[in-house]
Amino acid sequence: MLSVAWASNGPAPAGGILSFIMPLFIIIIIFYFLLWMPQKKKQREHNEMVKSLKKGDRVITTGGIYGTITKVKTNYLEIEVEDKIHLRVKRSAVSGLRTPEE
Repeated sequence: MLSVAWASNGPAPAGGILSFIMPLFIIIIIFYFLLWMPQKKKQREHNEMVKSLKKGDRVITTGGIYGTITKVKTNYLEIEVEDKIHLRVKRSAVSGLRTPEE
C-alpha cells in the first residue's frame, strides 16, 4: 500500500508558475501593440486637429453635420450650415476636416 502512495505523487509539473504567467504576459504585449498604441495615436491626432481649428475651416461633426467655422471660442465653435443658419458645437464634437470635393 505504501508503494501506491509514492507512485501517485509523480514528478512536479515542468516550468511551474512561469509556464502559467508567460502566456498572459505575451497576450498583454499583443493587446498593447494591436489595440492600445493605435488608439492612443488616433486620439493624439484628433486632439491636435481640434486644437488647430480656425475660422474658415470646413468640418464635419460627430453627428454628421457639414459646415464652415465662422467663430472660434475656447470651448466651442460656431459653424455655418446654410446661409444664415449657425450652430454652436463643442470643439470635441468635430470629427474631422472636410476635403475640397465634399
